[in-house]
Amino acid sequence: MSRFASASDAELVRGCRGGDQEAWNELVERYSRYVYAIAVRGFRLTEEDAEDIFQDVFTRIYTRLDSLRDDSALRPWIAQLTRRRCLDAIAARRDVPTDELADEGSTDLSDVEEAFEVREALTALSGNCQDILDRFFARDQSYKTIAAELEIPSGTIASRIARCLGRLRERLEGRNDASEGSRE
Repeated sequence: MSRFASASDAELVRGCRGGDQEAWNELVERYSRYVYAIAVRGFRLTEEDAEDIFQDVFTRIYTRLDSLRDDSALRPWIAQLTRRRCLDAIAARRDVPTDELADEGSTDLSDVEEAFEVREALTALSGNCQDILDRFFARDQSYKTIAAELEIPSGTIASRIARCLGRLRERLEGRNDASEGSRE
């Protein structure tokens, strides 16, 4: 596990600026799915276009990291870089000025941001919670199937899901409280 795995975004940025390859690897790992999701889900680009955008965005991050004014604002900065690059790709295909595309994908982009936050909160839960929530919500397994595969009573599944969802809710609400407090 990387020594930057639990680092804040600001710590990652400082490590990258200091030339630490491990910090850069963690930054790419942490934000690769995010950039890709914005391109594919938020802007409905093809996988080929998304790969091009991915490469371009991370190249720009690497070369322009010194222009980031607030080290803790890494995620919004990456989102903005990705959004601009996606709009450029759409405009190039349609031969339409980027200004006219500014509102495209904005609703979906907030959905991607929310999904990313939920995914981050999920990774902070225990392995058991991650597994049971993944089975129930992502794989759409029934209580009976989960119980059989995990070799626990079916009646226990509902209570575990509820308990894990409660922990997830606490993590997400804690993030919202922290971000609201930092704006004051």
